[in-house]
Amino acid sequence: MSQYKRHYQSGGYYFFTLVTYQRSPIFSIPEKVEQLKMAINKVKKKYSFSLNAMVILPDHLHCLWKLPEKDNHFSMRWRLIKRYFSMEMNASVNHRKEKEVWQRRFWEHAIRDVNDWQKHMDYIHYNPVQHGLAQMPSNWEHSSFNYWVGRGLYEKNWGSMEPLMFAGLEKAE
Repeated sequence: MSQYKRHYQSGGYYFFTLVTYQRSPIFSIPEKVEQLKMAINKVKKKYSFSLNAMVILPDHLHCLWKLPEKDNHFSMRWRLIKRYFSMEMNASVNHRKEKEVWQRRFWEHAIRDVNDWQKHMDYIHYNPVQHGLAQMPSNWEHSSFNYWVGRGLYEKNWGSMEPLMFAGLEKAE
């Protein structure tokens, strides 16, 4: 078993990648995407955090969070989100166990600075194009991209070509 150490930073920004069990394309079903969003919102109401960006692909998701000051409990939040979503799956998909819904762990990266934040925002929003699921980020329904277009962070046609900023960025999935 690996000795992976998580980097806990109170009030920090984090990039996350979560993958479904055996890369099952659970999120190709719109109802499952909505169930995931409900699980996230349920945890967000109880244990506040800012969801800066998110993209949900058929077998994985990426997101960027900002935790409250003096709070570094992202693992607990993900445990609850996975549990709440899995409980919904159990009710609707033949009583599966949680281990059959999600890969056991998740990948996290503590955001270092504004440049790192922007690179991860770009990575999240370009991911559907990278996986051949959309021609450009604005075409992917399960993404925060169009939210950020509306706030002036991106142009609507951004991502029609691979962003140059990906140089030096670790690929999560």
